[in-house]
Amino acid sequence: MKLRLHRLWRDEDGQDIAEYAVMLAVILVIVVGTIRLIGSNTNTVFSSVASSLQ
Repeated sequence: MKLRLHRLWRDEDGQDIAEYAVMLAVILVIVVGTIRLIGSNTNTVFSSVASSLQ
């Protein structure tokens, strides 16, 4: 049991996975924020164009 805990403590593969997970989370936050920003601006533009055409 002690040997397994020692191996788990010294194993660095889990750190790589955690780093990739953090990078993925940051990228997703940026992408979602950008889409929300563009989406609301696009909605405003289309509404303005639609009201101008009427």
